[in-house]
Amino acid sequence: MKKQMLILAVLLFLVSGIARSSVYIQYYNADSKTYTWDVKIAGTMTKVEFGGSRTSTVTMQGGSSDCIVFTPCGEIKLTNNVKITIRNGCITIG
Repeated sequence: MKKQMLILAVLLFLVSGIARSSVYIQYYNADSKTYTWDVKIAGTMTKVEFGGSRTSTVTMQGGSSDCIVFTPCGEIKLTNNVKITIRNGCITIG
């Protein structure tokens, strides 16, 4: 019985680590334009959309707690639970 409980505890721990492997971003887009940018998370490329003239959130699922967003202003590395501002098509953290 103790062995089964130990195995169950280890499996739950591993699954909880996988579930947290995402990047949650809170953003304010000061521009009226909606931006769709390429994002690299855990080696996988995807696209993410930031709606215009709004404050919102976006969650990117993947195997990592950080990502790289490719904007016309350059690449920016973002970590989980970050707050960003988009102004003139560029991202600033904070």
